[in-house]
Amino acid sequence: MRIADGQGLTFDDVLLKPRLSRVRSRSEVDTSTWFTRRIRLNIPLVSSPMDTVTEHMMAIALARLGGIGIIHRFTSIERQVAEIRKVKRAENIVIRDPYSISPDATVGEARRLMEEKGVSGLLVVGEDGRLKGIVTSRDILFQGDDVPVREVMTPRERMVVAHEEIDLESAKKLLWRHRVEKLPIVDEDWRVKGLITAADIIKKIRYPNAARDRKGRLLVGAAVGIRGDYLERAEKLYEAEADALVIDVAHGHMERALEVIKELKKAFGEDIDVVGGNIATYEGARDVIAMGSDAVRVGIGPGSTCTTRIVAGVGVPQLTAIMEAYKAASEADVPVIADGGIRNPGDVVKALAAGASTVMIGGLFAGTDESPGPIVLRNGKRYKVFRGMASLSARVGKEAVTKGVEDTEVAEYSYSTEGVEAFVEYKGSVEDIVKRLVAGLRSGMSYLGAFDIEELRLNAEFIVISGASIRESYPHDVILW
Repeated sequence: MRIADGQGLTFDDVLLKPRLSRVRSRSEVDTSTWFTRRIRLNIPLVSSPMDTVTEHMMAIALARLGGIGIIHRFTSIERQVAEIRKVKRAENIVIRDPYSISPDATVGEARRLMEEKGVSGLLVVGEDGRLKGIVTSRDILFQGDDVPVREVMTPRERMVVAHEEIDLESAKKLLWRHRVEKLPIVDEDWRVKGLITAADIIKKIRYPNAARDRKGRLLVGAAVGIRGDYLERAEKLYEAEADALVIDVAHGHMERALEVIKELKKAFGEDIDVVGGNIATYEGARDVIAMGSDAVRVGIGPGSTCTTRIVAGVGVPQLTAIMEAYKAASEADVPVIADGGIRNPGDVVKALAAGASTVMIGGLFAGTDESPGPIVLRNGKRYKVFRGMASLSARVGKEAVTKGVEDTEVAEYSYSTEGVEAFVEYKGSVEDIVKRLVAGLRSGMSYLGAFDIEELRLNAEFIVISGASIRESYPHDVILW
C-alpha cells in the first residue's frame, strides 16, 4: 500500500486569483478551442453521450451554438446512425443527397417519407436520376393517399433550378427573386447534384458561430463501446460521417480499452478522430495517447449521478485529475476533455484553467427541451428523468439492446450498479444554459487578463480555500427572492 503525494482537489476547493487585465470588454475574448487534434470548436462545451442527454436535438442545438454533442450508444446501431444523419442534414449549404421520390409513387408514400425524414418537400426523380419535379407538404395537404405524385407535383418546367457552380450569394438572390424555398442543383442533363434551401441559409445567418465540418454541416460525435458490436457500430458511424468516435467506458485505462483505440485508429486512420478515456491519472492519459487517441476524456466519478467513488472506492477529485492528465497531454499536444462535475459557470473556468480544452456536461444539460424523454409532472412541478449510464435501468436497457436480458439477471445487475436514476427540474431551452456558461467563461477570462483559452491556462494561479471560504463565495446573510 502507498499513499499518493499531494492533496486531491475539486472545483469547490479552489479559486482563481485575479490579476492585472488588459481585457477592456468581455466581448474581446476568444472562446474557441480544440475538441480533438483536428476538430476546432467555437465554445468549449460538449454534451455527454448519455441516453437522457444527447440525441440529435441536443447535438444540433449545441453545434449551432459552437460546441459539439456526442450521440449515445445505448440503442441499436441503426438508430444511432439515424441520429448522426439527422444532425448532418439539419443544416447544409448544399445538401448533396437530397431526399427524393419516384413520380410513380403515391401521395401516401410521399406523406410517410416526409414525416419519417422530417422534411417539408421531396424532389421527384426518375429512374434515370433526372429531375422530374418537386412535391411539397402543401401539394399533398388535401389529397388522397392513392393519388400518384406526378399528378400533384410541380413539374420541372415550372421550377427554378441552379447548376453546380452556383455560389451562396447567387443562390440567395435566386431564391429571393422567385420567392421559392428550395433550389435544386442539376447538371446539363437534369441529373440531381444537390439542393439548397432557404431554411438552411437562414440558419447559417442566425448561427454564425456554429461548429461546422468542411462541407458546412454541423459537427457531431458518436460513442462506441469496447465489446460486442463496437467495430461494426464504428464502421456504420464512420460511413454516416460522424466527426469523432468517443470510446465510452467507465475505466479507460485498462488493456481492452487501449486495444480498441489502436484498433479504431488502424481501421480508419486519419479519416476520423478517436477519443480515449475515461482516465484520471497522468499514466492513464499517457497510455491512452500512446495508442493514438486524438483527445483524452478525464473523469472517474465526478458526475452528479455517478456513484463509482462510493461503490468502488475509486476515483480522483476532478481538478486534480485534469491537472494530472494535462501533464501528459501537453507533452503530446493532445486536447483534454474534462468530463463531469460541472455545476456552474465558474467550474468551467476552473476546468479550462487547469488544463482542459473542453468540458463535457451531462447534468446541466439534462432536463432541457433538447434532452430526450418526456416532461413529468410531480407535485405541481415539471421534471425530466436523468440517469447515470451505470445505473440499474441504464445497464439493463443497454444489455437488452445488444443481447437481451433475462429477469434473473436484473438482480445481479442491482448489486454492481455505479449510478443512480433521478429527476431533474425542467429547464427550458439548452441555449439559455449555454449562454450563461459562456458568459461566465468570458467573465473569468477577463479577470485573468486572458484573450483566449491558452492564455487563461498560462495566467491561472489557483489558491486552496477553506470551508468558510466556500460559504463566503455563495450568497449569504440575506433572504433571497
